[in-house]
Amino acid sequence: MSTTEIFFIALFIIFTFPYLVWRLGSLDYYAPLVVVQIIGGILLGPGILGHAFPDIYSFIFNKQVIQSLNGLAWWGVSCFVMLAGIEMDLRQAWINRRESTITAGFALGTPLLFGCIAALGFLQFPGWLGAEGRPWQFILGVGMACAVTALPILVLLMEKLEILRQPIGQRILRYASLDDIAIWGVLSVVLMDWDRLGKQGAFLAGYAVCAYLIRKLIAWLPPQDRWYILFIWLPLCAFFADWSGLHFMVGSFLAGVVIDHHWFEQKQMDLMRNHVLMVVMPVFFLSTGLRTNWQLGGTVVLLGAAVLLFVSVAGKLIGLRMAGWALKWEKGEASLIGWLLQTKALIEIIFANVLLDKHIITDETFTALLLMAVSSTMLTIPVVNPMLKRLKSVIFKTVKSEPVHASEPLPDFTNKHKKMG
Repeated sequence: MSTTEIFFIALFIIFTFPYLVWRLGSLDYYAPLVVVQIIGGILLGPGILGHAFPDIYSFIFNKQVIQSLNGLAWWGVSCFVMLAGIEMDLRQAWINRRESTITAGFALGTPLLFGCIAALGFLQFPGWLGAEGRPWQFILGVGMACAVTALPILVLLMEKLEILRQPIGQRILRYASLDDIAIWGVLSVVLMDWDRLGKQGAFLAGYAVCAYLIRKLIAWLPPQDRWYILFIWLPLCAFFADWSGLHFMVGSFLAGVVIDHHWFEQKQMDLMRNHVLMVVMPVFFLSTGLRTNWQLGGTVVLLGAAVLLFVSVAGKLIGLRMAGWALKWEKGEASLIGWLLQTKALIEIIFANVLLDKHIITDETFTALLLMAVSSTMLTIPVVNPMLKRLKSVIFKTVKSEPVHASEPLPDFTNKHKKMG
């Protein structure tokens, strides 16, 4: 067969296998389709399919096909990360800045600390630290991976639970948005290359100028032209971020974070996100699964994933309890928010991919992080759904906004989720 024919066989498997498992297995209650697609990527990887049927695996996922799939995956994840940047709700976080800052700080800081302690323990054993990673990069990178909240998946889960447009849903979006900014900021620090410091400084300076100009241009253009400019801006940011020694995903996020959500119709933005998830992101999940590795032994990797899952969930829940105590929340409120914010899949996987690309972590560490991300997301719906039935007052509770004085104008932050109220 030609490479083209095998490529389409691979695409057929990528899109068919997870969907049939998800639909026929009635897994919709536990997770959205994207989570099953991530699991499908792991099952189709070298550790499972490659081990059980090496001839079939090497035939379908040969070098040429993988190169083609990787190109699709890079573009798909770049689009997705850019859209995640656009959809961040910073204006509402500013209006409720005291409550948002305290909650987001505990929600991020506590699991980060727990994750760093776990990473320090991992360093006592060989096989976890990447070939080009320094211990501080590994510790901070794995710690932040334990603190990540997957904002796009969180939106899907809250839509399923019918709380996205309730006050509790809007509050959680604020907390997750602030944490997302911190996550990408820390990732930039982890990737800082002192040998390329001049390039990185030039990129950031050029980005600041270009971001100002692109904002002016998009605001001036008619709505029908804005998407075209957006997808010209995206590869430029991704290229120069990668050129500077950061990573193209950091550039993709920066491409989106300076764009105001209200420049685009909410319906169009939702459709674009859903289409990217449906059309190209399954290829990214497959390419992610192809990078899993069990050379340390399945038991060791599973044990590592269990440790990471424990510290990430426990850290998030303890952090939210501390925030609830400081802000005098109602009983059960902190647990509900904590379980929703511990959702990891997708953004954590993107984060781990960056660490792996830069050889800060090994394939085995990546596999453990991937399993942790999937497990944390699969836990969310079964745990949260019974809570919602008991906490009706919390769902509709609105946190009183902090007063903004006339002499203190609001920053020109992105007006996110405009139609969500």
